[in-house]
Amino acid sequence: MKVRAAGLLAAALVVLGALPAAAAEGLPPAPTPEQAASAPGTLDTLSRFFARDGALARTAAAPRVEGASVPVRLLSPDFVAGKPGAPVARVEFRASRAVASDGQKASLWTVKQAGGGWQVVNIATGDDEIRYAEMGRGGLVFREPQIDAWYVQKGTKVLPLDEDAVRAVGRGGTSLAAYRERVARAYGDKLPGSSYAKRGAAGGYDAAPTPEAGPGVVVTAGAGVLLALALTAAAAIRRRTARAT
Repeated sequence: MKVRAAGLLAAALVVLGALPAAAAEGLPPAPTPEQAASAPGTLDTLSRFFARDGALARTAAAPRVEGASVPVRLLSPDFVAGKPGAPVARVEFRASRAVASDGQKASLWTVKQAGGGWQVVNIATGDDEIRYAEMGRGGLVFREPQIDAWYVQKGTKVLPLDEDAVRAVGRGGTSLAAYRERVARAYGDKLPGSSYAKRGAAGGYDAAPTPEAGPGVVVTAGAGVLLALALTAAAAIRRRTARAT
């Protein structure tokens, strides 16, 4: 069962729109997301991440990265706005699954840098991004971050992958057209350029400061975390944040 961070979620109070991704100064870019995720510096940061709160000794974490990265798609502002031909979601970053010696899992988020190469900019506990991509079985998997809901689009159907999505569209899902009507009602007046966006509103709360776990690398904990990287939705949350030491 999901637990939400108090006061951080308001489905009708979220600005949609792309914002600049944070740079991870301590981890240099690599040619591929997989190489960035498995780089020595990344593994060292992972060791500290998995050892937070005394979960295990840092030297015993022995983190490893499993499998290929997956594209992570978030609800598209163009789709919400009804732009002709706009896909329901767009790729914002790629995620790789990391596993510690005691079975802890984490998701490494990598983004393409303007100067070339891929860079790890976030570490989140749990492997939601990869797990839901696997559950989608070839469909277009995406997240509606404003309500922390995961879906898969298959043709003209939008089907739920978690309970938040079930609450939004029903266990049997809905049509793509009906889904667009729903998100247009919820977020249509909060798109970039709207009076809401110009006021600087972001979910009806002041964004919390983002903890770090090394030079420039944002570390987030919980199967749902504040999307501190501001990749697409200023108020995308998961559950809680924690500092790795």
